[in-house]
Amino acid sequence: MKRKNIKVITDKKHGKDMEIFASMCKALGHPARVLIVSYLKRIDRCLCGDIVGLLPLAQSTVSQHLKCLKDAGLIKGEVEGPKTCYCIDKVMLAKFSRMASELDVSSRP
Repeated sequence: MKRKNIKVITDKKHGKDMEIFASMCKALGHPARVLIVSYLKRIDRCLCGDIVGLLPLAQSTVSQHLKCLKDAGLIKGEVEGPKTCYCIDKVMLAKFSRMASELDVSSRP
């Protein structure tokens, strides 16, 4: 089996994009976080209610999942009074989708 030469990434911008993409992949590496992102995308608006009610998890666990998604840039969260409103970051989700589609090796020779 022949090994193909792999081009080393030296472009700083491309390398930073790969770090961001890897961070988003890691954030989506848990089913609860995938469910949260899927739900926020499906409702297509900010959710200021209790996300804890969506999942059979403790409030502290859900908060950790939301923090992970926010740190990865997949969701935005803004404090409004005693609640935090969460929304999909559509720009970052589109970036993630574009980068994931670039992994499609079936369209390349």
